Amino acid sequence: MPSQPHLPRMPRVYLVRHGETEWSLSGQHTGRTDIPLTENGEKVLSKLGKQIVGDGSNTLSRIIKSPRKRAQTTFDLLFSHYQGSRDISSIPSETTESVREWDYGEYEGITSKKIHESSPDWDIFKDGCPGGESLQEMKERVDGVIEEIRKTHQEYWTRVKSGECEAGTQGGDVLVVSHGHFSKCFLARWIETDLSNGKHFIVDAGGVSVGSYDHKDLREPALQ
Repeated sequence: MPSQPHLPRMPRVYLVRHGETEWSLSGQHTGRTDIPLTENGEKVLSKLGKQIVGDGSNTLSRIIKSPRKRAQTTFDLLFSHYQGSRDISSIPSETTESVREWDYGEYEGITSKKIHESSPDWDIFKDGCPGGESLQEMKERVDGVIEEIRKTHQEYWTRVKSGECEAGTQGGDVLVVSHGHFSKCFLARWIETDLSNGKHFIVDAGGVSVGSYDHKDLREPALQ
């Protein structure tokens, strides 16, 4: 059989959870509350910025950020020491509520331990949050974000395969700066499993998750 033509790596989505806050340390659910990063959280992100970002902006086609200040500051710190050849401001960037944290409603600012004192069987991935977002609402919001990212990936990959785009030059990748539960839900839905499977993913403050595709096929979403 004739050998297949070499294709570059598939486009990726980089999903970054914001850095450490006082409430991420205490375990309090932080949705709408707009609290800053801790001093330690800022220091960690400043040190990790070069390692996480590197010259990666050369492959970014799009940046999506939560409007909460903890996410905005995380983005700024990650790129604070960037020395790549591309101007960050030239990359299409949007700040949108679509990647904000799960709306915890009545459970905002409360720890899971405290919630279980009155509702011992409560599980956010089964029950959602009273006065906040249900599982279905969260699923629809996350799926909408994924759909938009896949459109970006599809457009880029079509250009690469047709020879219209040189691989690795401003190529296809998307950066999302968001939150813990949103990230868990995103990872579950990226690989097209039930939203409840989000509970099985560990997403640390300041951590990065990567989604892409297996076998050079956009129909096979995978995690790296």
